[in-house]
Amino acid sequence: MFHRLLGPSLVLAFSLAAAPHVHADDIDLDDILRKPAIGNYKGYAEFKMARYDSARRIWEALDGIGYGEAAFNLGILYEDGLGVSPDMARALGYYRRGAENGSVKAQFRVGRLYWLGTPQIPIDRVEGRRYLAMAAAGGDSEAAEMLAAGGAASGPLAEADIALAQGDPARAASILRAAAEAGDPRAQTRLAWCFEAGRGVDRDLAEAARWFSKAAERGDGEAMYALAVMHSTGAGRPRDAALAKTWLARSAAAGFPAARAELSPTSE
Repeated sequence: MFHRLLGPSLVLAFSLAAAPHVHADDIDLDDILRKPAIGNYKGYAEFKMARYDSARRIWEALDGIGYGEAAFNLGILYEDGLGVSPDMARALGYYRRGAENGSVKAQFRVGRLYWLGTPQIPIDRVEGRRYLAMAAAGGDSEAAEMLAAGGAASGPLAEADIALAQGDPARAASILRAAAEAGDPRAQTRLAWCFEAGRGVDRDLAEAARWFSKAAERGDGEAMYALAVMHSTGAGRPRDAALAKTWLARSAAAGFPAARAELSPTSE
């Protein structure tokens, strides 16, 4: 699966978006640990600007206190080799810890990894089904669809996942591009994530924003949320707090869980 790297606390992030970059050695980890959700957002903002060392240091601190989304994000760094040497075994360890600490994204990722297997991870359908069930219970629609189909999957998204599992991100991105150009909003969102992380294509935030915009206009709540983050940080789109809030509200109205959580009265 192509990653849905979306940190919590976007509402609070609007006040942080204009903050200058802080060198990894100057990060106030005590403050990060006092406000984990805001800290996770800061890590995501660093990630979007390809400042992977800073992002990793923030997420390692949050992972140390059991913050599941931080472990998921660390898994992405190690799977894709962003600021670190690629290490699939270490990535899986982070994904599993994130899953056990409540990250729905990590639960789905582990489930897909075990279901499809990779050159480094043998297929384990029992574990795959267990983690997919956890993700489905947490509201992940793709996990629910996969379980309903008995773990089977078809179509371009599944083909891209299989190519990725086989260690061929370029082919996966090519499959997604064809589906995206044909108008599939989920493929457009996945292709946008490819451009944001440089997975199977050259990293290009402007191109990521273009595909997120296409998917958002077609009603994809995840893409709407991504545009909100871009407008709040100025990464890939001009910084615009009003547009960020508009896209966040539209994402929540479309039912995207992260956006709904951000607008919840109980959000941090």
